Amino acid sequence: MGTFAIFMLAIGLSMDAFAVAVSIGLTMPHTGIKKNLIVGLYFGGFQAVMPLIGYLIASRFASHIVAYSHWIAFVLLLFLGGKMISSGLKKELDTVESSLSPRHMLPLALATSIDALAVGVSLAFLYVDILPAVVLIGVVTFIISGVGVYIGGAVGVKFKSKAAFIGGAMLIMIGVKILLEHI
Repeated sequence: MGTFAIFMLAIGLSMDAFAVAVSIGLTMPHTGIKKNLIVGLYFGGFQAVMPLIGYLIASRFASHIVAYSHWIAFVLLLFLGGKMISSGLKKELDTVESSLSPRHMLPLALATSIDALAVGVSLAFLYVDILPAVVLIGVVTFIISGVGVYIGGAVGVKFKSKAAFIGGAMLIMIGVKILLEHI
Protein backbone atom coordinates (compact mmCIF):
# COMPACT_ATOMS: atom_id res chain seq x y z
CA MET A 1 0.00 0.00 0.00
CA GLY A 2 1.57 3.25 -1.15
CA THR A 3 1.64 6.69 0.41
CA PHE A 4 -1.22 7.99 -1.75
CA ALA A 5 -3.45 5.07 -0.74
CA ILE A 6 -2.66 5.65 2.93
CA PHE A 7 -3.36 9.38 2.46
CA MET A 8 -6.78 8.56 0.97
CA LEU A 9 -7.39 6.12 3.82
CA ALA A 10 -6.49 8.90 6.28
CA ILE A 11 -9.00 11.25 4.67
CA GLY A 12 -11.69 8.58 4.89
CA LEU A 13 -10.92 7.84 8.53
CA SER A 14 -10.97 11.53 9.42
CA MET A 15 -14.48 12.24 8.09
CA ASP A 16 -16.28 11.21 11.29
CA ALA A 17 -13.80 13.27 13.31
CA PHE A 18 -14.43 16.22 10.97
CA ALA A 19 -18.20 16.02 11.46
CA VAL A 20 -17.83 15.79 15.24
CA ALA A 21 -15.33 18.68 15.19
CA VAL A 22 -17.90 20.79 13.32
CA SER A 23 -20.49 19.97 15.99
CA ILE A 24 -18.00 20.93 18.72
CA GLY A 25 -17.33 24.20 16.94
CA LEU A 26 -21.08 24.86 16.78
CA THR A 27 -21.22 25.03 20.58
CA MET A 28 -18.31 27.47 20.90
CA PRO A 29 -18.98 31.18 20.79
CA HIS A 30 -15.41 31.89 19.67
CA THR A 31 -13.06 29.41 18.11
CA GLY A 32 -9.39 30.15 18.03
CA ILE A 33 -6.17 28.44 17.16
CA LYS A 34 -5.83 26.96 20.67
CA LYS A 35 -9.27 25.32 20.55
CA ASN A 36 -8.66 24.03 17.03
CA LEU A 37 -5.33 22.56 18.16
CA ILE A 38 -6.87 20.87 21.21
CA VAL A 39 -9.61 19.18 19.16
CA GLY A 40 -7.13 18.31 16.42
CA LEU A 41 -4.74 16.75 18.94
CA TYR A 42 -7.47 14.60 20.48
CA PHE A 43 -8.85 13.35 17.18
CA GLY A 44 -5.52 13.16 15.35
CA GLY A 45 -3.89 11.43 18.31
CA PHE A 46 -6.61 8.82 18.62
CA GLN A 47 -6.74 8.27 14.85
CA ALA A 48 -2.98 7.60 14.95
CA VAL A 49 -2.91 5.45 18.08
CA MET A 50 -5.88 3.21 17.26
CA PRO A 51 -4.46 1.75 14.02
CA LEU A 52 -1.19 1.19 15.84
CA ILE A 53 -3.02 -0.76 18.54
CA GLY A 54 -4.94 -2.68 15.89
CA TYR A 55 -1.73 -3.42 14.06
CA LEU A 56 -0.07 -4.69 17.23
CA ILE A 57 -2.89 -6.98 18.30
CA ALA A 58 -3.61 -7.84 14.65
CA SER A 59 -5.88 -10.83 14.37
CA ARG A 60 -5.64 -11.99 17.97
CA PHE A 61 -8.65 -10.06 19.23
CA ALA A 62 -9.84 -8.41 16.02
CA SER A 63 -12.96 -10.52 15.55
CA HIS A 64 -14.19 -9.59 19.03
CA ILE A 65 -13.53 -5.87 18.64
CA VAL A 66 -14.77 -5.51 15.07
CA ALA A 67 -17.96 -7.37 15.88
CA TYR A 68 -19.00 -4.74 18.45
CA SER A 69 -17.11 -1.59 17.42
CA HIS A 70 -20.10 -0.05 15.65
CA TRP A 71 -22.29 -0.57 18.72
CA ILE A 72 -19.69 1.04 20.99
CA ALA A 73 -19.38 4.07 18.69
CA PHE A 74 -23.17 4.32 18.34
CA VAL A 75 -23.84 4.26 22.10
CA LEU A 76 -21.10 6.82 22.85
CA LEU A 77 -22.29 9.22 20.15
CA LEU A 78 -25.96 8.72 21.06
CA PHE A 79 -25.23 9.50 24.72
CA LEU A 80 -23.08 12.57 24.00
CA GLY A 81 -25.44 13.83 21.30
CA GLY A 82 -28.38 13.44 23.66
CA LYS A 83 -26.58 15.46 26.30
CA MET A 84 -25.86 18.23 23.80
CA ILE A 85 -29.47 18.31 22.62
CA SER A 86 -30.69 18.41 26.20
CA SER A 87 -28.46 21.38 27.01
CA GLY A 88 -29.55 23.08 23.78
CA LEU A 89 -33.21 22.69 24.69
CA LYS A 90 -32.51 24.11 28.14
CA LYS A 91 -30.51 26.91 26.52
CA GLU A 92 -27.76 26.21 29.05
CA LEU A 93 -24.70 25.65 26.90
CA ASP A 94 -21.66 24.18 28.56
CA THR A 95 -18.68 26.46 28.75
CA VAL A 96 -16.01 26.09 26.13
CA GLU A 97 -13.56 24.84 28.73
CA SER A 98 -15.82 21.99 29.82
CA SER A 99 -16.61 21.02 26.23
CA LEU A 100 -12.88 20.59 25.59
CA SER A 101 -12.28 18.76 28.86
CA PRO A 102 -10.94 15.20 28.77
CA ARG A 103 -14.28 14.00 30.18
CA HIS A 104 -15.99 15.30 27.05
CA MET A 105 -13.28 14.83 24.42
CA LEU A 106 -12.02 11.32 25.24
CA PRO A 107 -15.31 9.54 24.49
CA LEU A 108 -15.70 11.54 21.26
CA ALA A 109 -12.16 10.78 20.15
CA LEU A 110 -12.65 7.11 21.00
CA ALA A 111 -16.00 6.87 19.22
CA THR A 112 -14.64 8.42 16.02
CA SER A 113 -11.50 6.27 15.99
CA ILE A 114 -12.78 2.76 16.70
CA ASP A 115 -12.93 2.01 12.98
CA ALA A 116 -9.23 2.94 12.81
CA LEU A 117 -8.53 -0.01 15.10
CA ALA A 118 -9.88 -2.38 12.46
CA VAL A 119 -7.90 -0.52 9.80
CA GLY A 120 -4.75 -1.19 11.83
CA VAL A 121 -5.52 -4.91 11.74
CA SER A 122 -5.90 -4.69 7.96
CA LEU A 123 -2.63 -2.80 7.65
CA ALA A 124 -0.88 -5.61 9.52
CA PHE A 125 -2.14 -8.15 7.00
CA LEU A 126 -0.97 -5.92 4.14
CA TYR A 127 2.53 -5.63 5.65
CA VAL A 128 2.38 -1.83 5.71
CA ASP A 129 5.19 0.06 7.46
CA ILE A 130 2.97 1.13 10.36
CA LEU A 131 4.85 4.12 11.81
CA PRO A 132 4.75 6.35 8.71
CA ALA A 133 1.15 5.24 8.12
CA VAL A 134 -0.10 6.20 11.58
CA VAL A 135 1.79 9.50 11.49
CA LEU A 136 0.12 10.38 8.18
CA ILE A 137 -3.31 9.32 9.47
CA GLY A 138 -2.83 11.38 12.64
CA VAL A 139 -1.60 14.50 10.83
CA VAL A 140 -4.41 14.42 8.25
CA THR A 141 -7.04 13.97 10.96
CA PHE A 142 -5.43 16.72 13.07
CA ILE A 143 -5.69 19.21 10.20
CA ILE A 144 -9.17 18.19 9.09
CA SER A 145 -10.50 18.31 12.67
CA GLY A 146 -9.06 21.78 13.25
CA VAL A 147 -10.77 23.00 10.08
CA GLY A 148 -14.01 21.38 11.28
CA VAL A 149 -13.92 23.30 14.57
CA TYR A 150 -13.33 26.52 12.67
CA ILE A 151 -16.25 25.88 10.31
CA GLY A 152 -18.55 24.91 13.18
CA GLY A 153 -17.51 27.99 15.15
CA ALA A 154 -18.24 30.29 12.23
CA VAL A 155 -21.71 28.79 11.80
CA GLY A 156 -22.36 28.48 15.56
CA VAL A 157 -22.02 32.22 16.17
CA LYS A 158 -25.08 32.73 13.97
CA PHE A 159 -27.19 30.02 15.62
CA LYS A 160 -26.23 30.61 19.28
CA SER A 161 -28.51 28.48 21.52
CA LYS A 162 -29.64 26.26 18.63
CA ALA A 163 -26.01 25.26 18.00
CA ALA A 164 -25.92 22.67 20.81
CA PHE A 165 -29.12 21.10 19.50
CA ILE A 166 -27.73 20.95 15.95
CA GLY A 167 -24.37 19.62 17.16
CA GLY A 168 -26.06 16.93 19.25
CA ALA A 169 -28.27 15.92 16.34
CA MET A 170 -25.15 15.64 14.17
CA LEU A 171 -23.48 13.33 16.72
CA ILE A 172 -26.54 11.11 16.85
CA MET A 173 -26.72 10.99 13.03
CA ILE A 174 -23.05 10.01 12.86
CA GLY A 175 -23.70 7.26 15.42
CA VAL A 176 -26.67 5.97 13.43
CA LYS A 177 -24.61 6.09 10.20
CA ILE A 178 -21.84 4.03 11.83
CA LEU A 179 -24.37 1.52 13.13
CA LEU A 180 -26.19 1.18 9.80
CA GLU A 181 -22.92 0.70 7.89
CA HIS A 182 -22.12 -2.36 10.02
CA ILE A 183 -25.51 -4.04 10.31
